[in-house]
Amino acid sequence: MRILLVDDDTELCTMLKEYLGTEGFEADAVHDGEAGVAAALSGKYAIMVLDVMMPRMGGIETLRQIREKSRIPVIMLTAKGDDIDRIIGLELGADDYVPKPCQPRELVARLRAILRRTGSAEAPEEDPNIPLVSGRLHLHPAYRRAELDGQTLDLTSSEFNLLEMLLRAQGKVLNKNELCEQALGRPFTRYDRSVDVHMSNLRQKLGNYPDGRTPIQTVRGIGYQWQTE
Repeated sequence: MRILLVDDDTELCTMLKEYLGTEGFEADAVHDGEAGVAAALSGKYAIMVLDVMMPRMGGIETLRQIREKSRIPVIMLTAKGDDIDRIIGLELGADDYVPKPCQPRELVARLRAILRRTGSAEAPEEDPNIPLVSGRLHLHPAYRRAELDGQTLDLTSSEFNLLEMLLRAQGKVLNKNELCEQALGRPFTRYDRSVDVHMSNLRQKLGNYPDGRTPIQTVRGIGYQWQTE
């Protein structure tokens, strides 16, 4: 499994490459945003790790350019406690983030969680070949494709996972803890807004029903629920 590292910290990249190698990954590193965009769009990598703070072209602009042409899963490396960069990254389509200083073991756990989610259906007891249908929306778990009115929706892997969970639990309220654990691959913490940001992105992409209702209903203090048309 090939991983792309994009970070101007060459010592960190060397350390991460060595550690990832011991975990069965093959990692390449580039050290600026322009090279990161080119490598990410090459089709050679299953996932990328992208630092926010880089000279010339920062990680946010790098992610923006990548998302114009590719849905490669992206983990952002952000300064510890920098919520603004995390939120902007998630809004632009990042799948997860890891704070710096980066713990290699945590990074590997996040990488494997995202690769599991993008490589298989969320629940093995469900037949992934059977599409999930709700009105004009069709979700195809086996192909990780979502269609609204016959048009393919451009979803990140995290958005797809959340939408699949909502559709499989139509009528049931899903709390943020289970959404975070099962769709994003990590426990929910009190100030973690990742689920909220991904849900906001999904709402924008899905639009509203003709009567003005949103398909994704917020249940205050608990989580989210899918509303049928």
